[in-house]
Amino acid sequence: MKRELQETADGSHTLFIPEMDEHYHSVNGAVQESRHVFIEAGLHRQEKKDITVFEVGFGTGLNAYLTLLDAENEDRSVDYFSVELYPLDPALVRALNYGDMICPEKKMLFTALHSAAWNEPVKITDHFTLHKIQGDNNSCTLPEDMDLIYFDAFAPDKQPEMWSQEIFDRLYAHTSEGGILTTYCAKGVVRRMMQKAGYSVERIPGPPGKREMLRAIK
Repeated sequence: MKRELQETADGSHTLFIPEMDEHYHSVNGAVQESRHVFIEAGLHRQEKKDITVFEVGFGTGLNAYLTLLDAENEDRSVDYFSVELYPLDPALVRALNYGDMICPEKKMLFTALHSAAWNEPVKITDHFTLHKIQGDNNSCTLPEDMDLIYFDAFAPDKQPEMWSQEIFDRLYAHTSEGGILTTYCAKGVVRRMMQKAGYSVERIPGPPGKREMLRAIK
């Protein structure tokens, strides 16, 4: 699939897929969306010091980079698993401005996330170990006792196969007690699937440009 680099409202980049008419992030601000949905509503709500994170969709690596930087600042240990079926071309990764925009003095860590080998654990820093899984979220092996899940698949109307009852049942079975799942999506059908899986689900304020999002807790 063709991917086009675009700038969002907060100055950070996103990618656009013309074939799907879909962006990787909110055009209202890629970085501020990721911080709001996954870091503030998810990572900062998980009280455990040492955690296992599972991300649906490695994509641009933005969520992983923000999580890594937070782990460094907060002195917490993160075992980070992320599944991606279609990894980005290295030239496109180099064009993304997240490293320079978010933390120039640690931008080499953004590069390290993308250059890390697939399908094996790679220790990026003393606080952050990355497991990039090249494959399909529907069939890959999930880590046990996931404390935090970033559900960042493309929108349900663009990628319906990623938003099924079977997927949420599977994620719930591998979520630790007190584990948190966050997603930018606030659709009622998605909330009901999460509830049917067993999660306690709440609608909370969304990032700029979006009224609500969902947070689910086991």
